[in-house]
Amino acid sequence: MNILISNDDGYRSPGLHALARALSPLGRVTVVAPDRDRSGASNSLTLDVPIRAERLENGIIRVNGTPTDCVHLAITGLLDEEPDLVVAGINHGPNLGDDVIYSGTVAAATEGRFLGLPAIAVSIASHQPQHLRTAGAMAARLVAGLRDVQLSASTILNVNVPDVPLEALRGIAATRLGHRHKAEAVSRIEDPRGRPMYWIGPAGPEQDAGEGTDFHALRTGWVSVTPIQIDLTRHGALPALGQWLGALP
Repeated sequence: MNILISNDDGYRSPGLHALARALSPLGRVTVVAPDRDRSGASNSLTLDVPIRAERLENGIIRVNGTPTDCVHLAITGLLDEEPDLVVAGINHGPNLGDDVIYSGTVAAATEGRFLGLPAIAVSIASHQPQHLRTAGAMAARLVAGLRDVQLSASTILNVNVPDVPLEALRGIAATRLGHRHKAEAVSRIEDPRGRPMYWIGPAGPEQDAGEGTDFHALRTGWVSVTPIQIDLTRHGALPALGQWLGALP
């Protein structure tokens, strides 16, 4: 099995290296990752300037682009052999509910799925994780399981792992995405010349976070595995929309 690994925390991230170590017994691992932290980059592609890729002494390929750039580049021409699977992570901090819209980690996995490969995004529930081996072990377990079960053509697995010792996990749960309240307000500051600048506010607190959600699973000690899809169409709204459009003057 040829496994492509990327992330959004950058090529130096301990989570990235922990994931590569955990998956290396399962096949040939290739790491193509951003040259710096690109958290929140979502599915952005760099289209206005060329992208550079540099292979380092440890074998990691460093790219001056987004997580999506990394996966797109790797699959469409950088690598001599197309990978069998894309795994993104291990992200420092969870990607729950609405976070998946903005997450570069999820975007890296999504790009793999766009390009026809099974894809998994893995995050650990701490920005300063102490138990990356736990998340690595769970990622390896899921990847090994995909040898026998094929993901549907539209499915990405979004995985969130508690930052606890492996033996403290309660298990793995299939979950749906929860939802947050709207984000906190931006913070306005001034530069030395008195001109306004802004820091984006933090994500909103949990709103829809009851049993069955990724929020609830993580909070109660379970590994959350959420199947997410590329198709954003709200199919149930199509009949009513068609009627409304047909009635327009």
